[in-house]
Amino acid sequence: MIGIFKNALAKTFEKLNEIAPKRTEKLPKDTLEELLVACDIEYSLVDSMLENLGDPISRNALDVALNNLFRGESFYDRLQAKTIDSKPCVRLIMGVNGSGKTTTIAKLAARYKSEGKIVLLGAADTFRAAAIEQLTLWARKLQIDIVANKQGHDPSAVAFDVIQSGVARGVDEILIDTAGRLHNQTNLKNELIKIAQTCARALPGAPHEKILVIDGTQGSSAIAQARVFQEALGIDGIIITKLDGTPKGGALVSIQKELRVPILYIGLGESAQDLVPFEQDSYIQSLLDTIFTRD
Repeated sequence: MIGIFKNALAKTFEKLNEIAPKRTEKLPKDTLEELLVACDIEYSLVDSMLENLGDPISRNALDVALNNLFRGESFYDRLQAKTIDSKPCVRLIMGVNGSGKTTTIAKLAARYKSEGKIVLLGAADTFRAAAIEQLTLWARKLQIDIVANKQGHDPSAVAFDVIQSGVARGVDEILIDTAGRLHNQTNLKNELIKIAQTCARALPGAPHEKILVIDGTQGSSAIAQARVFQEALGIDGIIITKLDGTPKGGALVSIQKELRVPILYIGLGESAQDLVPFEQDSYIQSLLDTIFTRD
């Protein structure tokens, strides 16, 4: 798994290599600070993380500091995906347009199908005809059923229909696409709240998981976008897309620290199989490998 994350951070390595071509076991604090900011960890977070680490700083010291940032409320509390026992499990997929949300839904669907689960898709992003068409094409390619309507149809109605259909068919997973951008943030929040309330009417307890898709090339700047979704519904998990195409691989640290919800998967390509479960230890070791030699 470390090899996968090293590939994902290849462009981050290239960026840092321009700043510090030679790897060592320890680095001066100011050099390490420059490297961490260059890979898009927010400066205030870097400053607080390095403040009490001495000078120079070893790989092991930074390893401990990074692991602490991925904790929950206590040192022993790792942020983890919630356990869901409901059948069907209704997952609401959110994210701004261009984040790779619709493709990510297809990747999730392919993953669940490969696990032997029956999957149903709901095309509730009715503000973009392209979103409906794209998800429908993926459904055909993956041979998975989809509930869709025409552009401009009430997205809440689509959510209600797909859940009712899923319950009647006895499916395992329902993945509902949502609009990424309306006329303003208030409209976006209101629409998401309405969809969630409709899900609960169709099936008590739904949606069981609210997943936010974030474009990795946006780096830490995506945090501001994420807050809109957090304020509207709350976020249960995050998927980072396009991580292999950006030198901002350190942004995952800032995203995790700021939002305090687990990163579930990272996207590394366009095919249905290019969705990798996020592993904190593998990610941290791969990030450290872009900065230090092994102790």
